[in-house]
Amino acid sequence: MALQIGQQAPDFKLFSSDKTELSLSDLKGKKVIIHFFPQAFTGTCTTQLCTMRDNLAYYTGLNAEVLGISVDSVFTLAKFKEEQSYNFPLLSDFNKEVSKAYGALYDEFVFGMHGVSKRAAFVIDSNGIIQYAEVLESAGDLPNFDAIKKVVESIS
Repeated sequence: MALQIGQQAPDFKLFSSDKTELSLSDLKGKKVIIHFFPQAFTGTCTTQLCTMRDNLAYYTGLNAEVLGISVDSVFTLAKFKEEQSYNFPLLSDFNKEVSKAYGALYDEFVFGMHGVSKRAAFVIDSNGIIQYAEVLESAGDLPNFDAIKKVVESIS
């Protein structure tokens, strides 16, 4: 079951594409925008993350951190980040625990794959409370970037 607005966001500790650990609690005091995505190097995932890359200065100006999370390995994410010049951390949920905790995990995906992150977006306030939650069933759909922007702007 997906998390709901008003709930405490589950803390996590994951390795980033640069092989350092990052936890949600490390970002306490900041707004956090989490983008779950199914797989690196795919069209819609690239569009999703490039949209955040291209608007990162706006979000950092609002004291918000952007994170991308998928079940890809840190090595795959490092190459993806390099090729697309992403300017925010990509985190590997290789063991699928965080995607599951956020209700953003496909049991079955294309080509017989199991345990792939759903496309999802969460906005978490500086106290760790979820202010926006969107989990998409279709991997071809994109999150509502306008709604994300409005929520981030509205959080004091």
